[in-house]
Amino acid sequence: MTRIVAFLLSFLLLAAPAAAEAPFRLQPLEQRLQAIANINPGNIGIAALDLTSGEMVSVHGDEPFPMASTVKVAIAAAYLTQVEHGRRSLDDRIEGRSVRSLMEAMLIRSDNAATDIILRNLGGPKAMQEWLTFHRLEGLRVDRSIARLLADRRDLRDVRDSSTPKAMVNLLARLDQGILQPQSRTYLLDLMARCATGKNRMRGLLPSGTPVAHKTGTLNGLTTDVGFITLPDGRRVAVALFARSGVNRPMTLAQAARSIYDGFSRISLPLSGPFVFGGQ
Repeated sequence: MTRIVAFLLSFLLLAAPAAAEAPFRLQPLEQRLQAIANINPGNIGIAALDLTSGEMVSVHGDEPFPMASTVKVAIAAAYLTQVEHGRRSLDDRIEGRSVRSLMEAMLIRSDNAATDIILRNLGGPKAMQEWLTFHRLEGLRVDRSIARLLADRRDLRDVRDSSTPKAMVNLLARLDQGILQPQSRTYLLDLMARCATGKNRMRGLLPSGTPVAHKTGTLNGLTTDVGFITLPDGRRVAVALFARSGVNRPMTLAQAARSIYDGFSRISLPLSGPFVFGGQ
């Protein structure tokens, strides 16, 4: 009997982390996402956070993945906080170009040169990392300019310029509900809603007309997409999707996004009411 009890206790301890990963009512969704990830073992990272309830699902949510161009969301946010404090303006001109045009190029067309112009103006990768640290945004790293990242030898397991899926949805949530003032948040989300790249990723399998504000990232062997999906009842979900190596990565991300949309749409807001994000 003692051996049986010990075995059961050991089993429960080992099983607890997986069981506790998502709220009970979201475990079918997490299992579906795990099945999608299993097609490409160890190379798919997913996190989705209901911005109303605070409930999260994830697969490999604590594993770092290269951010690629999804880092541009953080760079834009860092500049906007400077605007809010009166240190910079969207009407400024940097290296002969208006900041508004640079922001549009960076977030809508994923222009790397525009990104590095803004990044240099902010003080470079070190200043960006200091901004992340100041706002207690852990699990994200900014180490290089886009030009340097592209010039360096590629290693998709490199922890430089990486984020975990959970850290990325935390960043999105904090930008939506805390770090940015309403005017800046509206401006950022409008640009992300006009993203012209990667239409076969997060948007690919969602119902026509579903509001999506997102930013894609691409490297050789890497496909990413992060942003916000609005559900039919008006709730919004922050989503981070990363896929490295393997085949048909855009479709994998599209399937994950549709599963997230369906899974969260099937559940209602808990009776406890809206969730309030802390750590601001």
